[in-house]
Amino acid sequence: MTTPRLPGVLWPLLFGNFVIGTGVMIVPGTLNEISTSLVVSPATAGQLISAGALLMCITAPLVAALVAGWDRRRLLALSMLWYGLLHIACTAAPSFAALLPLRVLSMIAPAIFTPQAAACIGLLVPADQRGRAITFVFLGWSVASVLGMPMGALIGGTFGWQAAFGAVGILSLASGVWVWRSMPDGVKPPALSVAAWHETFRSPALMLCIVVTVLYSAGQFVLFSYFAPYFKFKVGITAVELSAFFMWFGLFGFIGNAVMSRQIDRVGASRSVMIGIVAMSLTFLVWPLGTSIMLAGVIAIPWALGCFSSNSAQQARLVGIAPALASASIALNTSAMYAGQAVGAGAGGWLIAHDGMETLHWAALAFLVVAMACSAWATRHDKLRLAVR
Repeated sequence: MTTPRLPGVLWPLLFGNFVIGTGVMIVPGTLNEISTSLVVSPATAGQLISAGALLMCITAPLVAALVAGWDRRRLLALSMLWYGLLHIACTAAPSFAALLPLRVLSMIAPAIFTPQAAACIGLLVPADQRGRAITFVFLGWSVASVLGMPMGALIGGTFGWQAAFGAVGILSLASGVWVWRSMPDGVKPPALSVAAWHETFRSPALMLCIVVTVLYSAGQFVLFSYFAPYFKFKVGITAVELSAFFMWFGLFGFIGNAVMSRQIDRVGASRSVMIGIVAMSLTFLVWPLGTSIMLAGVIAIPWALGCFSSNSAQQARLVGIAPALASASIALNTSAMYAGQAVGAGAGGWLIAHDGMETLHWAALAFLVVAMACSAWATRHDKLRLAVR
C-alpha cells in the first residue's frame, strides 16, 4: 500500500520555515562582519541575538492569543512580508544603535510564522497525515541549519553582512508571495483555552521540562552565538571555513534528528532528552582540545547530534506527559527555547567583555549539568504522577 502524498500547500510552509530559520541564525554567522563594520565589540554585537530571542520568547504565546481569530493565509503572508521588509531595512542601518531595534522588530515574524504554521496543519491535511505533515514542515529549520546558515555566513564574509541580510529579505518576500498564492482562505485554528494554560502551569513535570529547555538552550548559545569571533580569536578562521563549519554542524544536527525520530519510541522520550544533553555535554567537556578548525569540527559532532534531536524529543516528552495540554506546553517550550537563547547569548557576551572567551565552554557545560539534574527531576515527578493515578 502506497503512502498518500502530502498536499502541495505544505511546501510554502516548509520554505517559510527555511527562511525564518536562516534569518534567525544569520547573526551568529555574520557577527565578525557586523562587529567590524559598525565598530562595536563582538559582545555588543551579540546583543542582536539575545534581544531578538527575548522578544520571540515574550511574543510567541502573546501572539498566539492575539491572532487566534485571524485567517492564516493573511497572517502567515503578512508575517513574511514584515520579515522581508525589516531585513531589507537592516541593510541601510548606519550604526549599531539603528540596527538593534530593526533586528528586534523583525523577530516578531518568527514568533508568528513557525508556531502558527504548525497550528494550522490540522486544518490542511487529514488526521492520519498530521504527524508526517508537521515533521515535513519543520524540515525547513533543519535545511536552514545545513544550507541557510552556512550560505549566510559565506555571503556575509564575502560581500558584507548587509548582503546576507538583504538575501534573507528577498527570500522572505518571495516566501510571502508563495504562501499568499497557495494557502486557502478561511483557515482559522481554535484558540488555546485559559483552562489549558492554567493546568499547564500547575503541572510540576511539565514546568520542570520547560526549565530543562531554558537551561540546555542557554548552554548551547553561550558558545554558539559567538562561533565567529571565537574561531577568529583561536584559529584565524576565514569566511569559507566558517561556512563549512556551520554546514558540518548542521549536517550532523540533521542526522541526529533523523536518528532520534526513528528510535524515540523504543528508547523513550525522557531518556532520549537525557541522551541528547549528555552528548552535548561531552563536546563542551573536551572543547579545549579543538586547537584547529578540523579538530573543532570532530569535537562538535556529539553536540550537533544532540542539538536538534533533544528539542524534538523534548516536544514528544511534553505531549506524552499531558496529551490534552500539548498545545499550551509546546507553545511554552518554544518560548523557553528562545529565553534560553537570550540568556546564553547574554552570558557569553558578558564573559567575552570580561576577557572570558576561553571559558565559554565551561559556562555552557555548567548550564547543561543543571539541565540534566532538572530533567531527572522531571522524570521522577512524571513517574510519581503515574503512580498516584
